Amino acid sequence: MTDAQTAKKPRLPDEHGVPDPFPLMHPILKKNYGNWDWHDRPRPGVLHHVAKNGDEIWTVRAGTQRQMDVGTIRKLCDIADTQGEGYVRFTTRSNIEYMVSDFAKVPALISALNAEGFPVGGTGNSVSMISHTQGWLHCDIPGTDASGVVKSLMDMMHHEFTHEEMPNRVRITTSCCQINCGGQGDIAINVQYTKPPKINHDLVANVCERPAVVARCPVAAIRPALVDGKPSLEVDEKKCVCCGACYPPCPPMQINGADSTRIAIWVGGKHSNARSKPTFHKLVVANLPNNAPRWPEVEEVVRKILYAYKDNAKDFERMGEWIDRIGWPRFFELTGLAFTKHHIDTWVGARHNMNMSAHVRF
Repeated sequence: MTDAQTAKKPRLPDEHGVPDPFPLMHPILKKNYGNWDWHDRPRPGVLHHVAKNGDEIWTVRAGTQRQMDVGTIRKLCDIADTQGEGYVRFTTRSNIEYMVSDFAKVPALISALNAEGFPVGGTGNSVSMISHTQGWLHCDIPGTDASGVVKSLMDMMHHEFTHEEMPNRVRITTSCCQINCGGQGDIAINVQYTKPPKINHDLVANVCERPAVVARCPVAAIRPALVDGKPSLEVDEKKCVCCGACYPPCPPMQINGADSTRIAIWVGGKHSNARSKPTFHKLVVANLPNNAPRWPEVEEVVRKILYAYKDNAKDFERMGEWIDRIGWPRFFELTGLAFTKHHIDTWVGARHNMNMSAHVRF
């Protein structure tokens, strides 16, 4: 290539977009990319794909923690090298998947993973690994430790991960705050901030770039102020939605606290359009204590919802589809959860999303 051609070629950005998967892809996957004929699941946690030319590949899925030390990563890679064929991938839900071209290698691979404490499962009609954020380790605005919540919940749901006994797949999400992470899920565990930020006026001028903090607020509830002769900020509490967006650019605006950080449970969210259109999840329990390190109150509520769904839903019904069929009053009856005035949807279009009488008037 000449210097002129080199000069015209734009510099490619580093670490931009989705990484190219082909260099580290299993040869059979690479060879048959886009040419698969059918697939099945020989057992929970194992996927079997067959290409149109007859090539076969088996994928073994195991649950792992989101935050891993180097020793754990090396251990997982050693299992791939000794019991598999050296090819792995991580899913968006922090599961590791091993690809092998010979079914004879699958039993030994499963045994090696189980021996090291990595359960095999998460496929089909099971509770998949919980999609979650990083929590207290490296998030700038965590209201809770999502990873810790996931640990306590997955301990409780270990059997449901390793067995395909649910009516349909169950996708659970958690988030550390209300504004950054999370997603629609059959069950979603999300932080709720219940009070406006507490401002340390002595530190604001030294730590915060006030115009940036004012601009960060999504409802224009923050404005510059002089407090005791010092430049600071103030919050219009009538506008404030307690989202916590002001905390990352200005830590003296503390949003977290034992009296102001709670956890809420939502249900019925779905990204897929199989059988029914994608849906938003809806609030069922609020103001649960942010009770580390095991969050027993959250675990109790999730257990009630999960097993009411397991025991009462029809085959292939997702959580939201089950609730739509039986109605919200019956859902609260089956789960034993309290229905309060805060669950009543006063939106003008509520008639279309609630199981209510035509005689009800707001």
